[in-house]
Amino acid sequence: MFSKILIANRGEIALRVLRACKELGIATVAVHSTADADAMHVRLADESVCIGPPSAADSYLNIPQLLAACEITGADAVHPGYGFLSENARFADILKAHKINFIGPSGDHIRLMGDKIEAKKTAAKLGIPVVPGSDGEVPTLEDARRVAKEIGYPVLIKASAGGGGRGMKIAETPDDIEMAFSTARAEARAAFGNDAVYLEKYLAKPRHIEFQVLGDGRGNAIHLGERDCSLQRRHQKIWEEAPSPALNEEARTRMGEIVAKAVGDLGYAGAGTIEFLYEDGEFYFIEMNTRLQVEHPVTEMVTRIDLVNEQIRVASGANISFSQEDVLPSGHAIECRLNAEDPRTFAPSPGNITYYHPPGGLGVRVDSAVYQGYTIPPYYDSLIGKLIVHGRNRVECMMRLKRCLDEIIIDGIKTTLPLFRDLVDHQDIADGMYDIHWLERYLSQPEDA
Repeated sequence: MFSKILIANRGEIALRVLRACKELGIATVAVHSTADADAMHVRLADESVCIGPPSAADSYLNIPQLLAACEITGADAVHPGYGFLSENARFADILKAHKINFIGPSGDHIRLMGDKIEAKKTAAKLGIPVVPGSDGEVPTLEDARRVAKEIGYPVLIKASAGGGGRGMKIAETPDDIEMAFSTARAEARAAFGNDAVYLEKYLAKPRHIEFQVLGDGRGNAIHLGERDCSLQRRHQKIWEEAPSPALNEEARTRMGEIVAKAVGDLGYAGAGTIEFLYEDGEFYFIEMNTRLQVEHPVTEMVTRIDLVNEQIRVASGANISFSQEDVLPSGHAIECRLNAEDPRTFAPSPGNITYYHPPGGLGVRVDSAVYQGYTIPPYYDSLIGKLIVHGRNRVECMMRLKRCLDEIIIDGIKTTLPLFRDLVDHQDIADGMYDIHWLERYLSQPEDA
């Protein structure tokens, strides 16, 4: 097992990893920008190192500074959390070259799944169902027109190196293809430095279903069931739950077995998530995330398995601490992402938290690094915490969530709490009847509708 882990992240995920390390008896190193000097993970870590000014490019994305922090403190492993360098194959390769363990998959697997075209090809070879679309990159507008005609409109044009909805455009008809193609390529070039795009059939009202997987890098892998992440705004998830209200046990078991076998065949090491669109009883692969997900606590609540603990164990060369037969999901869990944003316009709302009261009680978990008096800096992602609740069934879970949303107080800044208070009272949400476009339709309604 590692003796000291450097946590190459900030905010709630840095605190989440720190807690897992402490429970394993592993010393921790927090890194921080000058803007995060008073952050909770910095206060609680055994050691801390300032790695640069507020800009992420000069601090949390600064690989030489992170390497220097490892050398100064003697850290023998790095946990990247999510975001920042968590899916940066070059970072994983550099750490390996310096004999520092990367708590995540190999650089080769990150690279493979980071290229959406190659990921789709690999998924198909591994027996995972994929969305009908182009065989690879679509380099010209003429190629795009041809593929779109073959698979039928509407089509989705997606960045090969993309994620988070960037470089993604819909062409409803042949008249839309030219603008969608050029815009997607321009966005992809600006966001990822790579303008390669591909085409997929656009599904009208799918669910977004993802399966949590773990592999040991030696051909053994298990799955921990699915999460439903269909409530999204501009392809950004805001609400996740497990199990999905849309799946029956047969579909859940069948797809779980498929993804576990695929991950084992791939020789994948660590935690990963295989994401699908689900419509009319069919699954369609969209991507694999080679890291810990923001929404991982939902799975932890229903399985009672510590995913960060398992990540660390596997990276140290140990076996996964349980078998597929040991994974016995129980009850229902829902996560709400609490963002420092205007609940209607979603404009960022950094500033000082003048009063903070988290909810508590049976089946309640709050993953957050904020505290009363903390100032949220304007330089980073607006996620400030996650409210996760668990109940014996979905009805109990929803009632518990409603109670927690009434109890939690975050003053001094605007947050998305009012949105969630509205959602728990909506009949569609209570019935589990929503798709990936539901929230956009809801938000487009007049406020008094």
